[in-house]
Amino acid sequence: MTVIPSLSYTEILHALERAGWQVSRQRGSHLRLTRFAEGRLKKLTIPAHRPVKRTTLAKIIKQADLTLEEFLGLL
Repeated sequence: MTVIPSLSYTEILHALERAGWQVSRQRGSHLRLTRFAEGRLKKLTIPAHRPVKRTTLAKIIKQADLTLEEFLGLL
C-alpha cells in the first residue's frame, strides 16, 4: 500500500495541470480548478497551504477521478 505524500499546493497544482485541469480563479487561500470531461464541467478546489493535509490530498485525488498511482506518476 502506497502512503499519501505530504505535498505543498504548488506541487499538487502542477500535477493536476498535467492531468488536464486548469485554474479558473483564486479566492483567498483556495484555488478553483476546472476541467471539461464526460460531457460536463467538473470543478475542484485546492487549499493554498504548505503542506496540504494528507487526508485533504486524498479527497482531492478522489474528486479528480485519479488513483494514487496515477497522481504520483504526474508529479
